[in-house]
Amino acid sequence: MDFEKIINDLRAFKEEKEWFDFKENWFDANGIGEYISALSNGAALLNQKYGYLIWGISDESHEVVGTQVQWEIKIKGEPLDHFLIRQLNPAIEFKFTELCLLSKRVVVLQIAAAQRLPTDFAKKRFIRVGSNKVDLEKYRDREIALWDALKAEGETMVNKAAPFFNQNLSFKKLFLYYGMKGVEINQETFEKNLHLRTPEGNFNILALVLADQNEIPIRVSVFSGTSKADPLFSVKEYGNTCLLFSIEQLLMYGDSLNIMQADEKNRVVERKEVPFFDGRAFREAVMNAFVHNHWVTLNAPMINVFTDRIEILSRGTLAQGQTYDGFFKGESIPVNPELATIFLQLRLSERSGMGVPKILRAYGKEAFAFNENSIVVTLPFHKMKINEPKVDHPVDQSLGATKIKIVGLFLDKNTMTSKEMAQSLGLSIQAIKKNVKQLKDSGVIERIGDNRKGFWKVK
Repeated sequence: MDFEKIINDLRAFKEEKEWFDFKENWFDANGIGEYISALSNGAALLNQKYGYLIWGISDESHEVVGTQVQWEIKIKGEPLDHFLIRQLNPAIEFKFTELCLLSKRVVVLQIAAAQRLPTDFAKKRFIRVGSNKVDLEKYRDREIALWDALKAEGETMVNKAAPFFNQNLSFKKLFLYYGMKGVEINQETFEKNLHLRTPEGNFNILALVLADQNEIPIRVSVFSGTSKADPLFSVKEYGNTCLLFSIEQLLMYGDSLNIMQADEKNRVVERKEVPFFDGRAFREAVMNAFVHNHWVTLNAPMINVFTDRIEILSRGTLAQGQTYDGFFKGESIPVNPELATIFLQLRLSERSGMGVPKILRAYGKEAFAFNENSIVVTLPFHKMKINEPKVDHPVDQSLGATKIKIVGLFLDKNTMTSKEMAQSLGLSIQAIKKNVKQLKDSGVIERIGDNRKGFWKVK
C-alpha cells in the first residue's frame, strides 16, 4: 500500500476529518485505543475503507515535522498491539507502519472501518466530531447515523428489495425511453439483463427507480434569496416516475433557467452571448448526482436554486475504493455500476471520466463540498453587470432603489422580461411585477404594444 500517497492526500485537506487525525509526539496507550474506536466508526460513517492516526504531521499546518514516537513497546509487560486487541470489540484489523517522508520519520496507524457493529474500546464507543474525539453515547444523532450506515453496508440497488408494497411494478415508460433512444430491449429478458430483481426474485431498488410509478420525489426548490432562510419561491416536482424521464425534465428545466445574457463590453460588430451558468457542467453534475446517489435509502438527489447559484446534492459519499485525488482526476468508480451501465447504453453519460474534469474546468475544486452523508456541487451564476444607461435626464431618486434599478434595466433593454429582471436583481418575479405595476400606475413607464411583442418606454 502506498502510504506516502495516502498521507499526501490527507494532508491536502484543509482540516482533519472524522476518519483521520494528525499527531506529532503525543502518545498514550489508552488514548490510542479510543482513537482506534473513533476513527474506525468515523470511517464506517463516511464510507471509507480505513481510518488513519498519523504521527509526524502538524495538525495545524499539515506540514511534515517528523516524530519520536515508539510504538514497539510494552504496556505492563504486554506488547502494545496485544494490549489494544484485547480491549477492542469486535476485533478489527489495524497495523502500525513506519516510513520516511521528506527526510522525516512518520508513523502510520491504519485502522479498518467498523463492520456490522460499532467498534468500542474498553467497553466504550467513540466517534469524532470535527477534530474532537468524543463518547458516542453523548451524540445520539451520530450514533443513529452510524447504525444506519452499518446496516446499509453491503446493500446496493441490486441486492436490496423494493418495499413489499412496491412489488407490483410496470415498465412502459422504460420501454418507451429505450425506443426513443433507438436502443433495443427484449421484453422477455429485460428484467434479467438490467438486473431488476434480487437473488430471491423480488423487484429491487433499481427496478423501483425505473418503474412507471414509485414514491421517490425529485424536487427542485427555488428560493427568492441566497440562503434557505429566504422565502421559498417555488418547488418543481419531477419524481415519482421513471428516473430516465425525470432526468430529462430536470435537464430541460436547467436549460430554461440558463438565460443568455448580452455582453456589451468591448463590442465591435457582434455582441457576445454569455450563459447564466455553464450548461455542460450542470449536465455533468446532475448525471453524477443520479449515478452515484445512495439510492438504498430511497432518497433522491436534491437541487436548490438560489439567486446567485445552483446547488446539486447527491446522497452518500465516494464509492468504496475511490480516493479524493482519483475523483478529481476523473477516475470513474460508480457507486451504482448497474445504473451507470444503463446510462451508458442510453448515451446519457460516458465512462471516459470527463464529467468531474468538465466541472473543474468551469468552476474549480471549490465547486465540490464533501459532507458527512452527501456531496454538493455548487454552480455560481455568472451575472453580467448592466452598463449604466446614458440618458439626458436624471432618474427621480425618490422612486426608491429597486424601482430605480428596474428603470435602469428598461433603459438598457426595453424588452426585458420579469424573469430576466428577477434573475438580474436577485428578486422574486412577484416583487418585480409589483414594482413594474407601481411604476406604470405612477406614469414613470408606459407599455407600448401587447404583452408578447411590445416594449416598455421610460417617460
